[in-house]
Amino acid sequence: MSRMIARISAHAEVRPDAPAVAGEHVTLSYLGLLKEAKSLAAQLHGHALGLLLDNGPSWVVADLAALTGNIVCVPLPGFFTDEQLAHTVRDAGVDCLITDQPERLSRFTAVAMQTTVSIAGESLTLAVLPGPTAARAFTDTAKITYTSGSTGEPRGVCVSRRALEYKAEVLAQVTAATENDVSLCLTPLATLLENLGGIYVPLLAGALCHVPPLRKVGLTGSSGLDVAQMIDSLNRYRPSSVIMIPQQLRALLVAHTRGARLPASLRSVAVGGAPVARDLLLRAQQAVLPVYQGYGLSEAVSVVALNTSAANRLGAVGRPLPGLTVRIAEDGEIMVQGDLYSGYLGGEPCTGELATGDLGHIDADGFLYVTGRKKNAYATAFGRNISPEWIESELLTLDAVAQAVVFGEASAINVALIVAAKGARAEDVGAAVDTVNRRLPDYARVGGYVLAAEPFSVVNGQLTGTGRPRRDMIARRYADVLRPMMKEAV
Repeated sequence: MSRMIARISAHAEVRPDAPAVAGEHVTLSYLGLLKEAKSLAAQLHGHALGLLLDNGPSWVVADLAALTGNIVCVPLPGFFTDEQLAHTVRDAGVDCLITDQPERLSRFTAVAMQTTVSIAGESLTLAVLPGPTAARAFTDTAKITYTSGSTGEPRGVCVSRRALEYKAEVLAQVTAATENDVSLCLTPLATLLENLGGIYVPLLAGALCHVPPLRKVGLTGSSGLDVAQMIDSLNRYRPSSVIMIPQQLRALLVAHTRGARLPASLRSVAVGGAPVARDLLLRAQQAVLPVYQGYGLSEAVSVVALNTSAANRLGAVGRPLPGLTVRIAEDGEIMVQGDLYSGYLGGEPCTGELATGDLGHIDADGFLYVTGRKKNAYATAFGRNISPEWIESELLTLDAVAQAVVFGEASAINVALIVAAKGARAEDVGAAVDTVNRRLPDYARVGGYVLAAEPFSVVNGQLTGTGRPRRDMIARRYADVLRPMMKEAV
């Protein structure tokens, strides 16, 4: 039996009426959640269940139903394009799909049979898809998580039930989760980090999870952020724990400096998904916000290291979690060994160490620091090796800069492509660049910058689903502007 389901069953026996999952219109008790999950599991006969759902109790019920029925769960990110969804469904062998977006189905897949199913008081579409009768995943796979990546088609990462539940238990332990906690999901449940940290961890502890629709917490479309709505949701639900990506934290801090009030209930704001500038973390510390940076990747079952209230070091991503061993290779790459994914869908089983593709170092006290992506590092015309994420993170600490990507391969200067923050003028961006340059060594300073024509987003292909820039796409889009600046500099 699933350890997650066993723990929920234990809570349901001792505290049957305690609230477990709350959405916009319905709250499920632990006993109600257990009954809903078991009822849905009895109705599902697919080998791979696709979930194309907005955040809400129905997503949680369907995910737990898959655990209950030993069905492979394939979360389908709403920010994927129709082409990416079509690839994911084919690649994972999805033969059963639950969605609150039936109009999208015909755009990316064929449907053999379609019916209506009631989950947590919501009428949803249950579609049976033609295709393989058995999932192509490893035999122990419980979840196949897809990320849009930096190039190419999404790749399926197969994770076993044992690895999922063990990681959730470790996170519950290191974050000291209790039944008095209240979590609020601010990012899509289709991402493995929110699935684990926003749902599994609090449910293991017997706590309450708030899972309102994404628009209610300020996320609109693929990358829109309504900061006022996000802050309103924080004050309405008064969570003790949330997970944020750096863009959300930055927007929160800007609003806070302008007088926005935040709930005193917060005890943990976990931030990950992309590098976070040290100055941004310092601003959070000065604002007395309990912000803890972490680091992970899907292949390591989401989280590798995490700062906590008991062990927090500014600029570091925390100490490695129990069950994982981290070392730094000779070229600076972070290598991870221990409880990892089963393998890529259709690939060989995972054995030995995981080469993360990230660069970093470990200090004398065991704290891990991430300095950039190995493939993104470049050598300037003067032979200095630079991780562009370093310069970008510095630019993003300033209110005038909303997004930034830096290039400089074989160039005498580093060139930044900048998306100005809402309301910022060109001269504000220039002043921001000057400010950053004063605190950077000469070889890392921004020698020239260009204002982007539009924000980087998932829709225009310039961001991954977790907010990382797709540098190849951005470089091609702005090649006519970037190349002359870099060429003249050399």
